[in-house]
Amino acid sequence: MSNFAHKPVLLAEVLATLGPSEGGRMVDGTLGGAGHAEAILQASQSGWLGGCDRDGAAIGAALSRLKPYAHRCDLRRGTFAELPEWIEPGSVDGVLLDLGVSSPQLDHPERGFSFQHDGPLDMRMDDRQNLTAAEVVNTMDEPRLSSLFWELGEERESRKLARGIVRERQSQHFATTGELASLIERLSPRRGRRLHPATRVFQALRMYVNDEVGLLERGLPAAASLLRPGGRLAVITFHSLEGRIVKAFGDAASKASPPTLGWVRRKVIQPGDAELDENPRARSACLRVLQKSQGEP
Repeated sequence: MSNFAHKPVLLAEVLATLGPSEGGRMVDGTLGGAGHAEAILQASQSGWLGGCDRDGAAIGAALSRLKPYAHRCDLRRGTFAELPEWIEPGSVDGVLLDLGVSSPQLDHPERGFSFQHDGPLDMRMDDRQNLTAAEVVNTMDEPRLSSLFWELGEERESRKLARGIVRERQSQHFATTGELASLIERLSPRRGRRLHPATRVFQALRMYVNDEVGLLERGLPAAASLLRPGGRLAVITFHSLEGRIVKAFGDAASKASPPTLGWVRRKVIQPGDAELDENPRARSACLRVLQKSQGEP
């Protein structure tokens, strides 16, 4: 992929929350196109940043974009759950996690993330893994497909759609995003709805293929472990399931005895009208911020 330009969401809010300082140490656990990372590095002349992403194209783009700062950043391919394997726990001032799929992944048909562009039914963020969306759609049994669409996509017509997919694949396996989206649109006509009828199914498949729930559940404590006392964990979510997981993690940490983390503010931070006018894809973004307790080692 030659172009991995990605407009960072809630950029001003992230910078205000994390407050990059001279000599500070920050981590971006979801580099993407490195928009947030670049801004963090630009905010100080001597700050260090560790960054990772499991998408090889994202790492390539980040290495190129952050080349002027190569002497004070360390970028590696991997997930944010693996950060403690190469960053010392208790050593950083802030960690950013910007969850979900990025614009370049959606906009390149060969990645197979979008129903708006016909491409292979892939959806892997890390192309080194074997499981693809095509394998899930073509082999998973109907009850499990239905549960997948309901639990990860909150799709109300999950049973009907799962039944239709299983029936259709008996005559021909699904190979492309267009084939799957077309079937879903036939089974569940749009009828003036704002969301395309395939939206939630594609979300569920993407989350399952990339184990996004499992990664988040493993990655939140891993990211928090990197923080110094007073350090902050900023997490940007894009749908309610992610948000509930982050909220539950933060509530549990803040109510522990003694508390390990506390909410910087209870209310989520969302994009303003100016940002939404410029970047409509930011409309679902919600920023939640936790701070490491001062008494924690």
